[in-house]
Amino acid sequence: MIRWLIVVALAMLLCQGLTAWLRKHFGFGRLPGDFAFRAFGREWDLPIGSTVALSVIAALIARWI
Repeated sequence: MIRWLIVVALAMLLCQGLTAWLRKHFGFGRLPGDFAFRAFGREWDLPIGSTVALSVIAALIARWI
């Protein structure tokens, strides 16, 4: 269980670090279902559609390997 928590935390950190690059080259954050709004003087992103798409891609790669 702790291994999965570590893997999920590392994946989240990796995605957070690569968000600008993914947005520029692959449209991450601009798919239908991705929300961006401004609150408390800060811009917030909820990339729900992009997360689902990346999860499907990761599942296909995991199944293929």
